[in-house]
Order: sequence, then C-alpha cells, then structure tokens
Amino acid sequence: MNHHPVHHHAAPPPGPSTEAPLMLPPATETLALMQRRRSAPLRGLVEPGPTVEELRHMLSLAARVPDHGRLMPWRFIVVAGEARAQLGARLDALYAAQNPDLPASKADMWTLYLKRAPVTVVLVARPDPAAKVPEWNQVLSVGAAGMALTLAASALGFATQWLLKWPGRDPEAAALVGTKPGERIAGFIHIGRPVAIAEDRPRPALDEVVSAWTDQSSISKDTP
Repeated sequence: MNHHPVHHHAAPPPGPSTEAPLMLPPATETLALMQRRRSAPLRGLVEPGPTVEELRHMLSLAARVPDHGRLMPWRFIVVAGEARAQLGARLDALYAAQNPDLPASKADMWTLYLKRAPVTVVLVARPDPAAKVPEWNQVLSVGAAGMALTLAASALGFATQWLLKWPGRDPEAAALVGTKPGERIAGFIHIGRPVAIAEDRPRPALDEVVSAWTDQSSISKDTP
C-alpha cells in the first residue's frame, strides 16, 4: 500500500471579531509606576532586602510573560545572605587565576560586587534550539522576564540594577554561578531599598524611534 503524505495547510487567520469590545478602565497606578521606574546605582541599594514572600511574589510575576509554546526559556538563580560571599569568593579565585597580574586591591572585587545589594537574581536564558518556536522568540521572552522582574520589584517598593559583567560573560564563571550546558546568563538583577530616587535620564524622542509603515517604507533605498 502506498502512503501519500498528508499536507496540512495553516488555516487563514480569522477576520475581525464581531463581538462588542470590553471597555476596560485604565490602570492608572500601573502607568504611574512605569513612568517613575528608574534603575538605581548598585551602591545605592541597601537593606532591608525583600522578604522570602516578597521575592517569591516578584518572581511569580516575572514568570507571567509572553512565552510562545510555553517553553519557559528562562529561569532564575537567587543569590542572597551568606551565599553572596560564598559565590563571590569562588569568582574571585577564578578571576585571579585568569589574571595573574591582578593587583591585591582587587582580590575580593567580586565578593564586594555581590554583597552590595541585599539580593541578586541571576536571569538565565535556556532557549531550546530543537523546539518549533524560533530561538529568537525564546530569547525575547527572557528579556521580558527580566523587565517584568524589575517592574514587580518597583511595585513592591524596591529598586533594581540590571547588569551583565564578567561573571555573566565568562563560561567558567557562569558555571560557578550555576548555569548548565546550553544556558547563558542574561543579567544580574540586583534588588534592594533605594537610598535616593534617581534622576530620570534623557529618554528618546518618539520621532526618533517610532514610524508608520507605508507602501514605500518597505522598499530599500539600496534596491536597484
């Protein structure tokens, strides 16, 4: 018996809904929070840090992001309490081994780095290259999780600083932090109470970053 392949064609997208729209009220508090959110200097994050319950609340909100295919292409590693100094010491030892001429004044630089904020959440990207969902879609979900975490922390009265320094870029250091094969660190999100409200930095003018599509905008100037 000959088996002929069955070709499954995607159904055309449905037309506009004819149902009445839900006129939801604007979330003014959320808009105000997004307007005032700032990245705080790392040296300006102090105790008390978030409680276990507050941190779990932040992380549960950070996990509520667009995630095509429900792949969870991200995870979180919490570094808090004594773990900050313990991880910092291991990173210092590795950094010294990689940099034999390191001055003594920088021998504990990564320990100090991790101890500055009460809590650090390491955002780990773990996209699945074998999944049907494009890897780029998965990476975008990782960034969304990081931004959601910063907003959740701000909503609970904390400030954050999202950094990606040597421990996140060096494979050996990242392994000490806890990454597995196929994973990458997307950032160290430091969380604490702010000592001051940071001034807002210049933001881009919308005309510089927003444009409307026209039938001419998709034609490259380089097209012969």
